[in-house]
Amino acid sequence: MAGLSLAALGVVYGDIGTSPLYAFKIALQAAAQRGQDMGDAAVGIASLVIWCLILIVSVKYALLILRADNHGEGGVMAMLALLGSRSTQRGSGRGALLVLGLIGAALLYGDGAITPSISVLSAVEGLKLDAPGLEDAVIPITLAILIALFMAQSRGTGFIGRIFGPIMLCWFVAIGVLGLIGIVRDPQVLKALLPSAAVGFVAHAPLAVNFGVLGAAFLAVTGGEAMYADMGHFGRSAIRAAWFFVALPALVLNYLGQAALVSADPRAAGGPFYGLAPGWAHYPLVIFATLATVIASQAIISGVFSLTQQAVQLGFLPRLRILHTAREEHGQIYIPVANWLLAAATLAAVLIFKSSDALAGAYGIAVSGLMVISTFLAALVAIRWGYNPTLVVLLNGMFMVVDLVFLLANALKLFEGGWFPLLIAGTIAFLMLTWRSGLELLEAARAERRLDEKRFIAALEDKAVCRVPGTAAFLSASRTGIPLSLSIHLKHNKALQERVLLVSVVVEEIPAVDADDRAVVSELTSGFERVVLSFGFMEMPDIPGGLARARVCVSPHELLQTSYYIGRETVIPDADVPGMWRWREAIFMWMQRNSATTGTSFGIPSGQLVEIGTEIRI
Repeated sequence: MAGLSLAALGVVYGDIGTSPLYAFKIALQAAAQRGQDMGDAAVGIASLVIWCLILIVSVKYALLILRADNHGEGGVMAMLALLGSRSTQRGSGRGALLVLGLIGAALLYGDGAITPSISVLSAVEGLKLDAPGLEDAVIPITLAILIALFMAQSRGTGFIGRIFGPIMLCWFVAIGVLGLIGIVRDPQVLKALLPSAAVGFVAHAPLAVNFGVLGAAFLAVTGGEAMYADMGHFGRSAIRAAWFFVALPALVLNYLGQAALVSADPRAAGGPFYGLAPGWAHYPLVIFATLATVIASQAIISGVFSLTQQAVQLGFLPRLRILHTAREEHGQIYIPVANWLLAAATLAAVLIFKSSDALAGAYGIAVSGLMVISTFLAALVAIRWGYNPTLVVLLNGMFMVVDLVFLLANALKLFEGGWFPLLIAGTIAFLMLTWRSGLELLEAARAERRLDEKRFIAALEDKAVCRVPGTAAFLSASRTGIPLSLSIHLKHNKALQERVLLVSVVVEEIPAVDADDRAVVSELTSGFERVVLSFGFMEMPDIPGGLARARVCVSPHELLQTSYYIGRETVIPDADVPGMWRWREAIFMWMQRNSATTGTSFGIPSGQLVEIGTEIRI
């Protein structure tokens, strides 16, 4: 438990652990813009931030939402799988849930583009406190650090991951000590621990100030959703222990310390985090903060890789090139396309907004939207699992009101930069829905041309087709009927191997399938068998490995000699065939042309792979 909790500090809490660099400062600036006295506002804002951490992160996520696990896995995709929402059919309630869940997943991509940029930029900006002449170097240094971070992804996170936890433990200890020093200077700030301080601030401040401060205070809880998304890596107990015993106390102490500093000297509002440290420690603290923000960025990048893999396995994105960077760790993967698209978005954010203060306008709206969706889906999961509906509605309804208030407060920043992550999220959600809808149209077109098994076998016996030695495995997207690749192969070659396997891959809505349940074999006729291989959405499908597990089909020697036949479809838009709009069909065809080959995605050796082309109109 101690080891898992330590690792969770590095991966799960890197984002929320670096929020003190900018969250409190930006909340103070929001209050100052409306003429609020910094000394009086500091305690109220600190209380507001602390109680946001308690209600949203501690109660909602740590105690409640972590219960909604899919065989130990968390995240929007896992919750979507729990609800069984795989259909995009119009008028379908499940289809509506699918759209909502995909929007939530897409919002994580928007968050992934902003988190590295604001985190690293806020750390490097600490240079300006002691060396204003370095202000022009802040952006180039930030860009260099981010480029190096994304270039290092292909090497894997195995070695770095082992040192993440200890470094972040030291980080939390450091920010806790800095906060404690500030509290000792002004113990009166401890009244911020009472909820009455937050309520009093909200009650007496103008509405415009409240919304501005709430939008900024929300930055302190961004990263809380990582607790749920990364549950499968560490387990809920380790994640809770790391939060309640290390992360939460350190964050509370630091925010109290910043409030004490500003209460005593309102001029410190421009940089309260670095102001807590003595002058000699500023440069070492900037280096330490930069390292911590790189870790926070790595956590969100790894999360995007995992989410992308899940989306591919569940059929929401085309097959992508996925590389495993460690033999001993299945979850350590690298997806080049996702990495460099995320890098482009992150670097663009730095160049467009140029400062952490400006980026704060872009940060928060995507996360608050994701939290609203997570709260709603969690309520549906709880009701489906048999919890008292009235209690679920009351409890989740309370958190939904809180989430909606924060969403509204962040929505006011739409034109200040909130459009940026929403643009990214909207694009990703649109591509996911287009791909899923295109696959359904493609499968419908295949089904019309697919021959019935009994008729095909009867015709095969009547025509006295030449049977040659060997084993042929024909991949099929359906668990019924004859694959088009087999029909075309027989039509042109007039011959067939002695043993034929019709192989279908099914991705179940659970993270992993037990090896004993991997293969289901049924004999259609002598020498003709159907094999259904099941994999979880966190697994990489391996057809040869699955067939080896089903030894009733072929021996290990036969596997090495087996020929795998797959269909390579050329999709042609046809105005006479009902489907998507022509421009969406064009996008689907572009995605299909640029997807990874089936052989690579299913672990089939290239020397044993045969592709059979056909045209399909949608």
